[in-house]
Amino acid sequence: MSDTTDKAASSAVEAPGESSLPCVMVFNASDPSGAGGLSADITAMSSASAHVLPVVTGAYVRDTSDIHDHIAFDEEAVADQARCALEDMPVQAFKVGFVGSPENLSAIAEITTDYSEVPVITYMPDLSWWDEVAIETYLDACAELLLPQTTVLVGNHSTLCRWLLPEWEGDRAPSPREVARAAAVHGVPYTLVTGFNAADQYLESHLATPETVLATARYERFEATFTGAGDTLSAALCALIAGGTDLQAACAEALTYLDQCLDAGFQPGMGHAVPDRMFWAHDDDATEDEAASDSALDADDFPLDTTRH
Repeated sequence: MSDTTDKAASSAVEAPGESSLPCVMVFNASDPSGAGGLSADITAMSSASAHVLPVVTGAYVRDTSDIHDHIAFDEEAVADQARCALEDMPVQAFKVGFVGSPENLSAIAEITTDYSEVPVITYMPDLSWWDEVAIETYLDACAELLLPQTTVLVGNHSTLCRWLLPEWEGDRAPSPREVARAAAVHGVPYTLVTGFNAADQYLESHLATPETVLATARYERFEATFTGAGDTLSAALCALIAGGTDLQAACAEALTYLDQCLDAGFQPGMGHAVPDRMFWAHDDDATEDEAASDSALDADDFPLDTTRH
């Protein structure tokens, strides 16, 4: 091959730091079931046209039904992965999922502090599978170390209420604004509360601040239970923000994307359904019979349903 090919190829590549794709760094655990964790982050962020810098913070031992264990990486291994990539590539946003230990939270908080101009999207999953003492220690560390660096906190209504409003009393559940107010105590300006129980068998998602609800999306409740929806939503939101979309528009687009992922969801094993984050890449010419054979669930079982993680 001559130099002509090399020159042509190099001319099509932009200078370092001028990539047409925004770079997003995500801290999360490897998920061997493919339902959530880094698997969800990479596919969702790639779908939103972002280049993903995945930092492995540990590994789940899990299937599509349950998390059986988690093995956390050493905090130095986490920091070294991130620092090495950050010295090479500029990032437009960070996403933090479940990172396994207070030590890892501390290392990540130190990194995000060093890049204080970069927005941070923090997703808090359901940790009820974990030891109670470990949960409390982890959540305390997250509130103290990471939430002050967080731009948008994402989580299911029940998960965020148990964490941020543990002493709530009263017959009614906390409103999205009240959840956002509790998050703001720790320095979080915006909270995306999902799975809020509304009237007439509906679920709602609210982007809120302590002062107001900026955006609301309503979905009919269905019976199917998904794994990986929260990671999918927070990853898409992070990638859209990294691409320059304003927060309210990014939230609306991320929720629409999740809705489509759930509508195309499937059941790969004997457990819960999984969002199809690559629904847009499938062959549009496939027949309805072929599409039905790819899924053990009916399309009517989907959008934004009660999600476990």
